[in-house]
Amino acid sequence: MLNPVAPGFALEKSDEESILRLTGDWTVATLHTIEHEIAALTLAPGVRIDVSGLGRLDTAGAFLIDRLLRAAGSWPPRLIGEHPSATSLLEQVHAGPDPVAAVPAKSFGVIDLLERIGRGTVDLLSELVATLAFLGETVATILRLAAQPWKLRWTSIVSVMEEAGLNAMPIVAFLSFFVGMVVAYIGATTLSDFDLEIYTVELIGYSMLREFGVVLTGIVLAGRTNSSFTAQIGTMKMRQEIDAMQTLGLKPMEVIVAPRVLAMLVMTPILAFVATLAGIAGGVVVGWTSLDISPGLFIERLRTSVPLDQFWVGMAKAPVFGLVVALIACRQGLLTGGSVQSLGHRTTTSVVQAIFAIIVLDALFAIFYMELGI
Repeated sequence: MLNPVAPGFALEKSDEESILRLTGDWTVATLHTIEHEIAALTLAPGVRIDVSGLGRLDTAGAFLIDRLLRAAGSWPPRLIGEHPSATSLLEQVHAGPDPVAAVPAKSFGVIDLLERIGRGTVDLLSELVATLAFLGETVATILRLAAQPWKLRWTSIVSVMEEAGLNAMPIVAFLSFFVGMVVAYIGATTLSDFDLEIYTVELIGYSMLREFGVVLTGIVLAGRTNSSFTAQIGTMKMRQEIDAMQTLGLKPMEVIVAPRVLAMLVMTPILAFVATLAGIAGGVVVGWTSLDISPGLFIERLRTSVPLDQFWVGMAKAPVFGLVVALIACRQGLLTGGSVQSLGHRTTTSVVQAIFAIIVLDALFAIFYMELGI
């Protein structure tokens, strides 16, 4: 094997033209010796490349030459002399993707801050529009399946109801129970200063029936079920199973999205009901052990002091939260690319968007109910 010859170059400039003369071996094993000189080299448009003194050349050297020619805007290359592989290698690397440009350093001026705010606002609006479009497509699909119920995949619906609903019931009840205890302790501590501990019952009733039961359910589903849906659909997208479905004439909206949306519309109110009961049970325990309020007195005061419409105020939110969680999960799963990094990014985005959407929707519901005087 021949010993490598150190690469070199010389740039000759005149009033008529510029010539870059290459010498030595331009290979991956030798280019490190001139990388700093090449980085500082700037070629004029129309430069000619003299390859008569060029030794061995591989794709690394051809890529470096092509990068210089790209920067000068000189293509096709104008070669001087003969070389067995220079022309073919330069054409090969030039046909590939453009080299990635260096990322500019971030600045923190007022203009850059406004630019980032503007880009973020535009991205947020674009994401909102895309989500609403996906919602419309999902609603149209569900209405079409409702008109043709024999096309519904009942096995998939029941399976999702078990996985996302029944299996989530213990953690929803457990979390709501302790949140109810926390609310009761806070209320008892605050109201004891006014000798009004008995009103802890009303505090538990209004908070659990109206807000905490359904909101806690939505947040648990956003963290548990939402990530599961996105990961499942994203994995199917990575394995090209969705492409295979479309090849077989199956519609992903009917096979994947509709069963999950329908299952969440059914199971979310049930989970919210269980969460509400568990939260009230936590308040009963605190009232019994710390406030000398018997369970019978607690339930009777709750029945007489808290109107039943507060229960329906909270339960009305549950289907909306379930729909939002399923929609965001399915959409992000279908947007997954072919890499593991894309799957992780989409799963994280799905969970964050779902939690954000639940909090925003709950605030909108609160404003709506306030305007109605409920």
